Amino acid sequence: MRKNSEKNLIIRNKALRSLGFFLILFGQLYSQSIQKIDSLEDLYYQKERTPDLEILKILSFEHPDVDQAIFYSQELIKNSQSSELRTYLFHGYFHKGNALKKKGDLKEALSYYFKAAEIANLQNIKVSLGNVNIAIADVYSISNDHQNAVYYYKKAIAIHSEAGNDEDVAIAYENLGDEYLNVSKPDSALIMFQKSGPVFKKLGFTEGIAMNIGNKGIAYALLGQDDLAKSEIAHAINMFEDMAGYQNAISVFLSYMSDIYMNQGDFRRALEYAQESLSTAEKYGLKDEISSANLQLSRIYEASGNHKASLYSYKNYTIYKDSVNNITNVQQMANLRTQFEIAQNQKETDLQIAQKQLEVNRLNQSKKNQKITIIAIAMALVLIIIFTIGLYNRNRYIEKTSRIIEKERNLSDKLLLNILPEQTALELKEEGKVVAKKFDSVSVMFTDFKDFTKHSEGLSPEELVKTVDFYYSKFDEIIKSHDLEKIKTIGDAYMAAGGLPFPTDDHTSKLVKAAINIAEFVENARINNPSGAQRFEIRIGINTGPVVAGVVGTNKFAYDIWGDTVNIASRMESNSKSGKVNISHNSFELIKHEYDCTYRGEIDTKNRGKMKMYFVEGLKNIAHKV
Repeated sequence: MRKNSEKNLIIRNKALRSLGFFLILFGQLYSQSIQKIDSLEDLYYQKERTPDLEILKILSFEHPDVDQAIFYSQELIKNSQSSELRTYLFHGYFHKGNALKKKGDLKEALSYYFKAAEIANLQNIKVSLGNVNIAIADVYSISNDHQNAVYYYKKAIAIHSEAGNDEDVAIAYENLGDEYLNVSKPDSALIMFQKSGPVFKKLGFTEGIAMNIGNKGIAYALLGQDDLAKSEIAHAINMFEDMAGYQNAISVFLSYMSDIYMNQGDFRRALEYAQESLSTAEKYGLKDEISSANLQLSRIYEASGNHKASLYSYKNYTIYKDSVNNITNVQQMANLRTQFEIAQNQKETDLQIAQKQLEVNRLNQSKKNQKITIIAIAMALVLIIIFTIGLYNRNRYIEKTSRIIEKERNLSDKLLLNILPEQTALELKEEGKVVAKKFDSVSVMFTDFKDFTKHSEGLSPEELVKTVDFYYSKFDEIIKSHDLEKIKTIGDAYMAAGGLPFPTDDHTSKLVKAAINIAEFVENARINNPSGAQRFEIRIGINTGPVVAGVVGTNKFAYDIWGDTVNIASRMESNSKSGKVNISHNSFELIKHEYDCTYRGEIDTKNRGKMKMYFVEGLKNIAHKV
């Protein structure tokens, strides 16, 4: 039997993908029913004497309504100020931190956890001090502060080890292992899981055993041991299915299984697991898991060439991801993109039909010429002139047909070069596939139109596409003139890169020049607008660092890049201002000798903490001109 004392038992798992998410399970040792919570509330409000602190302690920890949990925590704090009630004051601070973390207010949660830690330290309550250090580490982990997360997990391990609290030590090791997974260190993670797993088994802690098995499966997947990974994750899913209240764990691990099969190229199995993950999430109203499952489905459909289904799933992902006010515009943009993709597919189909018809015509003519040759031989010299004329016509036809085929081949090559970089397209034609490559230094640019959603609401679909094409056509021209690569467009976001597919030393400088050209074009278009057409302001962000580049898809190819460098470039754009080119510290170090830049300081970014940023003002000693 596990001891029935309060703990901040948090067993989490963060997915290691470009679209990440958290699986947070609270192992609540009080395990009160909703009916009992209601009874405790009735009992608390019926009392006309001093508030019952034990009831407040339970309500602040167990209440399913976050706002109510915050209220009861504050009541517990208010009524526990005397020195003999310090233990209740600790629980008030600790439970309020838990409630604030559930609500997403991580900064405030951390402040209350530190207050709880101070009391636990003064009172020398080792179990409570160790648990609050786990909670502090969890907040830093959610905030992507790996260094502090590891520090406080190890601190919690030391405190619980000294106190002989085996279960708490195992929980801290499990969470520390999960943190190593978050930063792609599966070997270190497995060491932690090997320490926590045996303790969970010894104590009969079923939830901990299941999560430990699943976490090890994720680590094996990162190490490329897919068969072992699938076995472990499937085992974890089966265990969670036998428990009540762990549907979010099941949905997340199903998504992991889907990801493994997709990486193996088994799109059928990948699709089955992703659809099962979505079904589980929708059944229990798990919004984060619904969003993540739709994103996984979009990736699978995209990789398997079903672009229409991919866009549909991506639209559903965006609906859950964005605010309600943006839903209509997201759907309109997704539908317009769907129509565009269908039109492109029809063009490719027509081209294939034309090529096949040319081949049929050539074969038919060849048969006709063979018949003429037989007749000519039979008639010998009498028909030699006819034979000669027929042969001459045949040669002319072959030459004409060859020219047509060559023209169509050149057209196909040109279309391929519009989708892929030249070197990548050549590799695809010669080898039939493209091997993903890592580039140590690439500059990535994102642009985004200010208030695009609001302005686009008043435009018809035709006007919206025409307006976007007006800008993107010019952007393409600018990017090409600087020997850079356009990667893709996503709605009103435009993405380009320098330093690939061929590494260069001046890719950052080229991309900055292109960004300034784009900003100037957008500003000129806004000022010089005699027709009164819709015009926008633009934000631009640039970051430099390592990326992985490759081709996804089999029937319709797409060249894309991945890595933390891309994510930071996106953060640079979202923290830029209208008409400005905002760059990271990495990019600044590479162009500071050539451009005047204004240091903006360290600015808070979503899921990244503080980052140094700079506005590019122009070439040194020259006005803002390229």
